[in-house]
Amino acid sequence: MTDFLPILSNSAQGDATQQSGLFGGGMWWMILVYGAIIAGVYFFLIRPNSKKKKEEAQMRNSLEIGDEITTIGGIVGRVVAVKDEEDAIIVETGSDRVKMKFKKWAISTVDTVKEAPKTEVKEKKGFSLFNRKKKEENNPAEK
Repeated sequence: MTDFLPILSNSAQGDATQQSGLFGGGMWWMILVYGAIIAGVYFFLIRPNSKKKKEEAQMRNSLEIGDEITTIGGIVGRVVAVKDEEDAIIVETGSDRVKMKFKKWAISTVDTVKEAPKTEVKEKKGFSLFNRKKKEENNPAEK
């Protein structure tokens, strides 16, 4: 019976080496799957959130006197002063012209519509019947 055990253990070792040869890359696949999950979480959750925070900070830092704003508490008013050293603004609300002081982080939205700087749109160069029709509709004198 003692002769049988070494043979069994040798065959078990052989099976283990065959399995590690076939499925040894399983660990690498698992690492790749975890890496893909982490990348997905970054691109779908973390990156958009940080982008949104940057846009909000830029919106709060670009406040000007006369802008209509809404605070996170729902107070609507017009900015009458911006105090950068205190990181605060003074807002005038209502017909009785009550003035209140808020921190900039309390601003939810800027309701004043500002015109974006005008940029010239370059037309695509290339042959297309659809683009030619648009040009003819816009400039009937060129026909």
